[in-house]
Amino acid sequence: MDGFAAVDFWFAREVLQRGIAALFVVAFLSTLNQFRPLLGEHGLLPAPDLLDWVAADPKSRGKMLRPTLFRRIRYTDRRLVALCWAGIVIGLLLVAGIPQLAPPWVPMLCFLALWFGYMSITSIGQTFYSFGWEMLLVEAGFLAAFLGSQHQPPPTVVIVLFWWLLFRLEFGAGMIKIRGGREWRDLTALMYHHETQPMPGPLSRQAHLLPRWFHKGEVIGNHFAQLVVPFFLFAPLLGLWVPEPVEGPAWPQVIGAIAAAVVIGTQLWLVLTGNFAWLNWATIVLAFSAVSWPFPLAPAGTASALPLYWLVITSAVGVLYLVVSWPAVRNLFAKRQAMNASFNRWQLANAYGAFGTVTKQRIEIVVEGCGDEQGLDWREYEFKGKPGNLRRVPRQFAPYHLRLDWLMWFLPLGYSLDDWFTMFLVRLLEADAATLALLRTDPFHGERPKMVRAVSYRYRFATRAQRREEGVHWVRTGRRVVLGPFGLR
Repeated sequence: MDGFAAVDFWFAREVLQRGIAALFVVAFLSTLNQFRPLLGEHGLLPAPDLLDWVAADPKSRGKMLRPTLFRRIRYTDRRLVALCWAGIVIGLLLVAGIPQLAPPWVPMLCFLALWFGYMSITSIGQTFYSFGWEMLLVEAGFLAAFLGSQHQPPPTVVIVLFWWLLFRLEFGAGMIKIRGGREWRDLTALMYHHETQPMPGPLSRQAHLLPRWFHKGEVIGNHFAQLVVPFFLFAPLLGLWVPEPVEGPAWPQVIGAIAAAVVIGTQLWLVLTGNFAWLNWATIVLAFSAVSWPFPLAPAGTASALPLYWLVITSAVGVLYLVVSWPAVRNLFAKRQAMNASFNRWQLANAYGAFGTVTKQRIEIVVEGCGDEQGLDWREYEFKGKPGNLRRVPRQFAPYHLRLDWLMWFLPLGYSLDDWFTMFLVRLLEADAATLALLRTDPFHGERPKMVRAVSYRYRFATRAQRREEGVHWVRTGRRVVLGPFGLR
């Protein structure tokens, strides 16, 4: 690291720009496939209704809505599709590195387009876009806009801002856990979490069946990775004052790279044992911001200094972050720490965190339809990701985000059945094709059921003996009807 230019962080920039762009592609693809049945003109929570509600009282209600293109351009499903395809195309160009071959303002405009385009979607996404990794991607996209192009090294201030983002993400999550449920302090959290997490993966059951001592070690490792390691991400800053050796990387940069490796290792374990959309993958990409190389990876003939106009722009971004980061700093050390909170309308310098408490039991809502008026022919609808069929092994979907499946996990927490869920059942009664496409199987093959209902069960992973003898992946008990049955009439 050399003053204003992070000359040893060419590789970090390559991973950041291409990795963040790839995540935007996944996010826009997820939106393209799911937004219309969930939030479109005929969705479960129609976004046009939200926009009309804001338009009726723009002075007071407008402050509740973050910036979005659809405040100026009326929402239609076709315009949403056009925005998604534009985001996918721009993202793929950035993954290929084409805009980065031009002057730095070209990739800047590309990333700002992704940033504002996706924020336009999350702003009207309501509960289906209320996840922390949405605002994480938005903020990462904004910072990626100022990493520059292949003609110059990345600006030091922007690389440091990526460390600050990763610090808030990891340290904030660690503090949420320490302040949260007792299970994180007595080291028992991961004796439950692999089984009760929102959407298990194919290896979650094997992880759950590991010995008790291993789960305690997981929690200790998590605390170390989130509460201790993040401070060492800033070690390369010492390279500005500590003389570097003649050959090889400086020791401050080695410390930063080791800290990044710890973060990457813990996130890969989470990738193997769960489905957390792009949260883990985004954290891995951000961790590469602290990975320097023993020699610059600059193309031959490129300059090692930043143009004056680019230095002014990136310095202004640094000053902006000094101002907007103060609420996030206070939140990290507040007794009532906010989790996944934004302190400004542009979703910059946010607070992050997840799973401050861990549920001890897995309650699943199973949706059933009936093919006759007498209530005898009940059949289950199968979701793509959430547990249902006892023999089916969960699939790996992350970094793709199954929004309906995730929200189904929240329903049993307090047995609160939201308005969107009631409308979801109505769409099933109508045999709405767009809604049925969100599911894995339709037991009525496009025909309308006579009635639907919601039934809750307690799900547990099958033991090794149950798996061997009965061939099941899950065991369920405690059946209870929580809504219905009812029909369209």
